[in-house]
Amino acid sequence: MIRHIVLFQIKPEFRNELPQLVANFQAMKGRIPGLLDLEAGVDVLHSDRSYDLALICTFQDRAAFDAYQTHPVHMPVRARMHQVRQASVACDFEC
Repeated sequence: MIRHIVLFQIKPEFRNELPQLVANFQAMKGRIPGLLDLEAGVDVLHSDRSYDLALICTFQDRAAFDAYQTHPVHMPVRARMHQVRQASVACDFEC
């Protein structure tokens, strides 16, 4: 399995969209082959090192993760995140 974790800082002018961004992520559940689990949420602590939004996905294998990158369900979500993000960091590991 592959675990995919992404943390996003959202541009200030788009922070009011955080609930919709979470909903966009959650709408991918069950619609992409090999995507076994997906969690998304908004930061509640707002510390100096906090990011605004987290995405955690578990994929069946590397092939499923690779297919996700260009899957038609993922592409509009990815495009929107590229528009609204100020910064992001990711970690992908085998589990």
